[in-house]
Amino acid sequence: MSRSVLFIEDDQRIRRAVAMALRADGFDVVEADTGEDGLFALAEREVGVVLLDLMLPDVDGFEVCRQIRRRSDVPVIMVTAKADSHDVVAGLEAGADDYVTKPFVPKELAARIRALLRRTATSTTARAPVMVGGLEISPERGVAIREGKVVNLTRTEFGLLCELAVEPGRVHTREELLERVWGYDYFGDERLVDVHIRRLRTKIEQDPAVPQVVTTVRGIGYRLAADPGPPAGD
Repeated sequence: MSRSVLFIEDDQRIRRAVAMALRADGFDVVEADTGEDGLFALAEREVGVVLLDLMLPDVDGFEVCRQIRRRSDVPVIMVTAKADSHDVVAGLEAGADDYVTKPFVPKELAARIRALLRRTATSTTARAPVMVGGLEISPERGVAIREGKVVNLTRTEFGLLCELAVEPGRVHTREELLERVWGYDYFGDERLVDVHIRRLRTKIEQDPAVPQVVTTVRGIGYRLAADPGPPAGD
């Protein structure tokens, strides 16, 4: 797996300090100080993780994330100023996999990057395909198929779907999903799970407002329906 990190950050002091800390931890860091330069760097080389500041001088981080998602499923960690701000949810909705808030501890950031890289390397562990409500989930092939077409999922969305598919019908708590999909056993925000479930539903459900494949068990978590019945309209 690639240990290369693309860090898109316009504040030179922060960018150089974080890049130095990550390099000391064994990562290869590519630096970019604008959104456009970051997108160009991503087009020029393969990286394992993108570390993306939301406040950029040209294209804002939300739009950069959306453009990354149009061309790549590389894991994206966004950098924001406030953990409780609207920016967190908006960034996750734009396609980010995780977030860190300023100021952050370089060792914790490195741990998050390693967790994402481990998950990326093991997310397609061979398992038999699962059929749920017209959706075929194939962990070994790394794809989900609906009505004969491959569903365009990010690595995190697909990993989340595969984790739910291990035991269709069983309720998975948010804590379990954070640990198994993101690799976080002591830090992590349950909003990561909720926003990714919401994004996943827009891609696999016939009506995301009335989910039949991935259902919510209020106060506990989520489950993949064991027998959701025929799709709506049939």
